[in-house]
Amino acid sequence: MTDRLAELSALGQSVWVDFVSRESIKDGSLAKLIAERSVVGVTSNPTIFQQAMSEGDAYDAQLAELSGEADGDVFWTMAKQDITDALELFRPVYDRTEGRDGFVSLEVDPHLAYETMPTYHAAMGLHEAVDRPNLMVKIPATLPGLAAVEDVIATGHSINVTLIFSLQRYAAVAESYIRGLERFAAKGGDLSKVASVASFFVSRIDTEADRRISERGAPAELAGKLAIANARLAYEYFLWTFTGPRWEALEARGAHPQRLLWASTSTKNPDFRDVLYVEELIGPETVNTMPLATIEAFADHGVVAPRLTDDLDEAHALLDELAQAGIDYDDVTATLEREGVEKFAGSFDELLDSLAKKRAGSPA
Repeated sequence: MTDRLAELSALGQSVWVDFVSRESIKDGSLAKLIAERSVVGVTSNPTIFQQAMSEGDAYDAQLAELSGEADGDVFWTMAKQDITDALELFRPVYDRTEGRDGFVSLEVDPHLAYETMPTYHAAMGLHEAVDRPNLMVKIPATLPGLAAVEDVIATGHSINVTLIFSLQRYAAVAESYIRGLERFAAKGGDLSKVASVASFFVSRIDTEADRRISERGAPAELAGKLAIANARLAYEYFLWTFTGPRWEALEARGAHPQRLLWASTSTKNPDFRDVLYVEELIGPETVNTMPLATIEAFADHGVVAPRLTDDLDEAHALLDELAQAGIDYDDVTATLEREGVEKFAGSFDELLDSLAKKRAGSPA
């Protein structure tokens, strides 16, 4: 029987899952993904925690124990426990891969997305509170967030830079990572202990661009193409960035490249193949973090072949074609960043509200 997810790993792409909950840890389903689906990492975000904590009774006992705490403190206490348990589960992966995989991500408060110093202090606080080498703290790739990314990397801590949509912003993310490593190296730090991924969001690009294509009456053949083209151009930049004298000086001191992580890889358009954003973005030194349904779909019928460097001329040309059709790429990506921050902040608020209702004994 073909093990398609193991084949992805053999091609240099790591499979992570984009969901963690207390139930998945306790019932063994997360461990089963490691053993049977080649899953080597986990990402989380406020929306994921909102779904996990608002449903069922897995958190009720701890909620009762924390009855005297503020709602926000209750959330962080419960989230840290889940993340710590997941980190222990993935620690053998981290050790076996020598720090390449085995990471679990925990995001800073999304309300801090446009504030540099509060984000920095929040990220450092999470690293200090959890204190595991395979923790990645997630920081949004807003411009204020990138300054915090550099500062945290410069202290030798690992970061997942999230909510990346544009090529210009991705270039700034990579630069922040490299500058942070250079600062850490100047202090004599062990670069081999620092890791980072750049979480590039995929399917939302097509959703927004295709809506505008339809509204403007632009050529229909432009639809369903931008997300993959955008990701492939980001990978082209990745290959250019993590080579040459500047990078090689860091690599000689043990630095790991900041891998591109494909996020939002479930297919939103029912007319598209359900594993489209996995099949078309396979390549070495990357991560694909998938919902469970996408993992199972790819295991069942995914086609495995390296495609990330395919059709690059067409990808460059597509940006020009979209501009000629009146589709403003910069506005598409700026809109998605703003909406992404708002969505995560909204989910965080909903989570705190549902926790408050649970603690008060009313329906969530």
